Amino acid sequence: MIIGTAGHIDHGKTTLVKALTGVDCDRLKEEKARGITVDLGYAYTPTLGFIDVPGHEKLIHNMLAGATGIDFALLVIAADDGPMPQTREHLEIIELLGIKRGAVALTKIDRVTADRQNAAEGEIAALLAGTVLADAPIFPVAAAQGTGIAELRAYLEAATADQGERQLAGGFRLAIDRCFTLSGAGTVVTGTAFAGTVKVGDQLLLSPPKIPVRVRSLRVQDSPAESGHAGQRIALALAGVDKADVERGMWVVAPALHAPIKRFDARLRVLAGQPPLKHWTPVHLHLGAEDVPARVALLGADEIPPGTENWAQITVDREIGALAGDRFILRDASARHTIGGGRVLDIFPPNRKKRSPERLAMLAALAADDPATALRQAAEQQPAGVDLTAHALNRNLDTATLTGLCARLQLKLVGTTAFATSRWQELQDRLLAALAAEHERAPDLPGVERDRLRRLTLPTLPRPAFDALLAAPLADGRIAQSNAWLHLPEHRVQLASSDRDLWLTLKPLLDAEPYNPPRVRDVARATGIAEDTVRALFKRIARYGAAWPVAHDHYFTAEAVADLAHRVAALNASDGCARAASLRDQIGGGRKVAIHILEFFDRIGYTRRARDTHVVRGSPEQFGS
Repeated sequence: MIIGTAGHIDHGKTTLVKALTGVDCDRLKEEKARGITVDLGYAYTPTLGFIDVPGHEKLIHNMLAGATGIDFALLVIAADDGPMPQTREHLEIIELLGIKRGAVALTKIDRVTADRQNAAEGEIAALLAGTVLADAPIFPVAAAQGTGIAELRAYLEAATADQGERQLAGGFRLAIDRCFTLSGAGTVVTGTAFAGTVKVGDQLLLSPPKIPVRVRSLRVQDSPAESGHAGQRIALALAGVDKADVERGMWVVAPALHAPIKRFDARLRVLAGQPPLKHWTPVHLHLGAEDVPARVALLGADEIPPGTENWAQITVDREIGALAGDRFILRDASARHTIGGGRVLDIFPPNRKKRSPERLAMLAALAADDPATALRQAAEQQPAGVDLTAHALNRNLDTATLTGLCARLQLKLVGTTAFATSRWQELQDRLLAALAAEHERAPDLPGVERDRLRRLTLPTLPRPAFDALLAAPLADGRIAQSNAWLHLPEHRVQLASSDRDLWLTLKPLLDAEPYNPPRVRDVARATGIAEDTVRALFKRIARYGAAWPVAHDHYFTAEAVADLAHRVAALNASDGCARAASLRDQIGGGRKVAIHILEFFDRIGYTRRARDTHVVRGSPEQFGS
């Protein structure tokens, strides 16, 4: 269990930790000289870990770097002073961070009378009334003499038995609050593990810089260990990174969790006693061990009155690491007062319709503790399905948990996209309706090309999902395919007998050179038929589906295009892409015609151009052969 001290300067936090553990947390020369804690200090017993924080108002940023990782708050109040300004601010921070367990150490009782001690206990009870620590026990102690230390230590030891498990599932995350070098160990980072597990030899990332690192060795609660997990103080000796590359506020994470962000949506609470929080207020954001300037965009209201909470989007000045569930604190732009705090909900907020009723409903679902609530809401809201990769990353869900959620909600899965059953049925209805509408709009066309039908159904629908959507009506006969055209079974386009006869006359000229057939003018010259007549015929034949206009006045038969589609797919399978030179080597002829063919496939959506290469994104089966 990680215990964090909290309280006003000179109330005896460091002395108390030393009495409990035997460790002096003031390690800096400045701290020894001035007799005050300046930075975070650490001490351990076999079962307890202590983070000793500064109490000075100007050092709240250091206090917050340690406070976000604690499980249990030890509020330290001197009997002679009673509650002081930083006592109250630290208590507010404890509440904002969602820390629900704690105790009070009433220190320096050896310096006061019994009446003053009783009065101080009354002041503490009044301070804690209505807070998460309202029922916290008070332990009168005199640390220098050891008075009350045994009783407090016993209580803290017993509290470990009631400690709930941190998030052991999901990827590993550690918020770095200290970095140093050790002879024989190299670069060492320390921090509290927020989630997951880690062991010697693991390959991780320093984030946001995205520097690959390897765990050479580790210590848990200042003892050598082979592994560690969420909720523990861990020191990692890392290979692959220099101390100069590491800063407080960075993270060491499992590679899949590297997702630096500059904005996130959150539930935000403003402290009572603060002025109303206005839209676009500049603030200091404290998250993990990070401290970064930011601005607050309000989503659910024009302002957030003191003592209330609402939805907000936080935009930071530089990339940081964060995931849903992380607690944060906001201080004013001059970093003198704590304004409020909250919980991260979504690290992938939308660019549009941020304040729509649908988005606010989604945020409410993301705020629920049960991850199924958010996944259900997302699946019901999003016609194009839920990107499970991003959804799982946002909440650090492992594969087993995500699979279980999808099964529990009976979602339709297509690769890494999930659909609500009702949404999937709506998509099938839209698919058939789009096809029928195209037949009505262009009755002389034999049907609709696959990629155009996807755009007509839902432009944002991923291609694999559209292919899966189309598979069922193709299989059961509700949709038919003729060459590359998709159509309803009852839809028919008939060639006039004169067109059919003339096509049968001219088609052998195209078949003779299937990969470089004669152009319209060449067909006209070879047959003596007027060029305009040939051009008009080929246009009608293309609408019928028996030929394709690969380039201007250059038509290929449907059979030739289908064969070329398979060749391009084969090149992608063997080389990862298709190039004009490779296709030319297969079909003969000049490089120019190979370029025309590949540009044609780009144009109709079968391939995607990537510099000088062409990557297949469709299926050769869409051409019907």
